[in-house]
Amino acid sequence: MDEIEGGVLDRVPVSALSLTLTRSTIRMQHAPSWQVDKSNEVYDLIIALDGQGEYLMNGQRLTLRPGQAMLIPPRTRFEGWMEACDEYIGIAQHFTLRAYGEHDLLSLMELRPIADLAPWPVYEPLARHFRSQSPPGSVTLPQHHQFMVLLNAYINAAFIRWRPDAAQPIEGTAGIDLAVMQAASKISAHPLDPAIVQATMDEAPYNRDYFQRAFQKRIGRTPRQYQQFCLMERAMQYLEAGHSVTEAAARVGYGDPYYFSRMFKRIIGLSPRAHVERLKLSRSGQLFQFDEGEQKARLQGEAAG
Repeated sequence: MDEIEGGVLDRVPVSALSLTLTRSTIRMQHAPSWQVDKSNEVYDLIIALDGQGEYLMNGQRLTLRPGQAMLIPPRTRFEGWMEACDEYIGIAQHFTLRAYGEHDLLSLMELRPIADLAPWPVYEPLARHFRSQSPPGSVTLPQHHQFMVLLNAYINAAFIRWRPDAAQPIEGTAGIDLAVMQAASKISAHPLDPAIVQATMDEAPYNRDYFQRAFQKRIGRTPRQYQQFCLMERAMQYLEAGHSVTEAAARVGYGDPYYFSRMFKRIIGLSPRAHVERLKLSRSGQLFQFDEGEQKARLQGEAAG
């Protein structure tokens, strides 16, 4: 667990996103004679399972292999064909993804057209299950949740940056909600960057003081405090993976483990060692006989002791 990375959408409130599968899943099983030349009105995510497909999109020649996903944006003409195999199997799903009910979230991101769904041994069973269980003429609730997992994996692998030309004021509360969401995503993805808060505030399309107040109102912390919280969350993961306090401190940019411990306690509410002890107690199963309120009280008591 030495590499701990944050996902692009990890800090997005669940209620902020609206995923819609706009048609039944296309269960691809193409022969060498297969060809396509078309565009769609919505996004199309294609995942290759066996064989490979050749594509031409925006003047770029692309090859989609097993374990990879390709995103075709709305109203983007593409061509597809086969060359190097006898059968090409995969899934294609048309969808929309909106933030706060209004904004096309993917249009705000710069994404690679093709990305690996890694680790593929984790995602392959889900992708094959998604294909095999998809009804021919409808979509189901489980499909939406399963597809969100696959789409999130693609976004994390394909993400390059938030588009700078997307940073412009949008009318209403949805606009500031979206700007705060983007800022939180940037900070949580790069908490070790000492300049990330300054850069994020500079990029926000709002008055600096107003945006900082809006950020604190929605996140519960100022941007600087949020950066420190994200650092300590990473430190918690290192501690839980078995690293010492000194090692965890160094990995999140603290050369002095004593200062790190003070900061950890101030932000998380207990010392690094108390956090590890509380985790051990929670994992031991000794508290399962109590209801949730009693479990919380006993965990806090152990941490304080």
